[in-house]
Amino acid sequence: MRRQFVIGTSLAVAAALGLSACGGGEDQEAGSKTLRVTLANHVWTDNIKKALPEFENQTGLKVELTQLGEDQLSDQYNVKLNAGSGDIDVMMYRPLQEGKLFAKNGYLADLTAKTKSNADWAWSDFQAGPVAATTYKDKVVGVPIITEQEVLYYRKDLLQKAGITAPPKTLDELKAAAAKVSAANPGVAGFVARTGKTAAVTQFSSFLYSFGGDFVDANGKATVNSPAAKQAYAFYGGLIKDLGPKNVSTDMGWPEAMAIFTQGKAAFYTEADSLYKNATDPAKSKVADSVGFAPFPAGPAGSKAYNVPSWALGVNAASENQDNAWKFIEWATSKTQTLANQKAGVPGARTSVWADPAGTSTYPKDLADAIAASTPTGVGHDRPLVVKVAAAREIVGQPIVDAITGKDAAASADAANTAFQTFLDSEK
Repeated sequence: MRRQFVIGTSLAVAAALGLSACGGGEDQEAGSKTLRVTLANHVWTDNIKKALPEFENQTGLKVELTQLGEDQLSDQYNVKLNAGSGDIDVMMYRPLQEGKLFAKNGYLADLTAKTKSNADWAWSDFQAGPVAATTYKDKVVGVPIITEQEVLYYRKDLLQKAGITAPPKTLDELKAAAAKVSAANPGVAGFVARTGKTAAVTQFSSFLYSFGGDFVDANGKATVNSPAAKQAYAFYGGLIKDLGPKNVSTDMGWPEAMAIFTQGKAAFYTEADSLYKNATDPAKSKVADSVGFAPFPAGPAGSKAYNVPSWALGVNAASENQDNAWKFIEWATSKTQTLANQKAGVPGARTSVWADPAGTSTYPKDLADAIAASTPTGVGHDRPLVVKVAAAREIVGQPIVDAITGKDAAASADAANTAFQTFLDSEK
């Protein structure tokens, strides 16, 4: 899921292109005492910034932090990493958007040995889905710091009015409940979700997995026209076409879909858990007091929601200060820091923190329960794992739009599969 960030202030901000390698009389074998860290504008970063003095006091290192908006961050990485610059030591990156590109090009250092070096830090504590997304060809290249899962948002009051005593546990039950609630409440859609060709791909993915499909098979071949995929496309598109808002547009991202839900115009909504405060904050939502959460409903293959890291920390392979860079990552992803961030509303990737009552103390109980239920079966990607992610999403997202608009979803899936396989072949 793409986020838009506003440029924030930074702590010891370094000029975007003006950083220079540290040298002089410092002990080069031990690494520079100045650690250059580049992070995205995010609440996670804001929380870490506040705790930085603790890290600097513990280690004797000085953190030189560059904090940038998402687009600026990408621009800087394009310039510096392509040039093989060692001016960045620690880098915050998006595993599912640019992770394969960075790993394939050798931009990310191999952290496998480091993740095994500290039993107390416990790499085994990190959830399997996010770990899979930060691993490339059996090498750990990043540590997940922020996670997202797809869950079911719903209106408790509308279900009660329709005589439905519990949220749907299966996709078939979701369809039936959406129809029943919509029929009982004229002007209220039974279901809403993202409809844009690229925006919908991530949320559609959980439907795809729960029907037993995926974007590619174990051999890397396109499978978006498998029987399971065709069923998933038809089901997702059909829900919106038949039970969605009237005259629904086919370019909705999460802000538009969320607005329909929070304005009281839809009964059910599947979306990332990380956006829940938009639905529960009375200042943003007209239905804040009646919002409930449930695990993603099960399809023929079970309930298989995505469980992905939206951001991770990696070490620049060109850095000459990799040991100290790892010290920062180890500290920033420790159980203590993960718990602090999670209590502040940033979902982390540590199993122990989710199991700690303090780790879920600031979340609605039913949301915490939904996350706990779906984590064991979570899938570690919510889009095709390719280098040119945007282009791939355009291809595999077309059948979603076609299904919503009443076109032949199966034929569209066949066409998309041919185009996607050509795309995959071009990336080899």
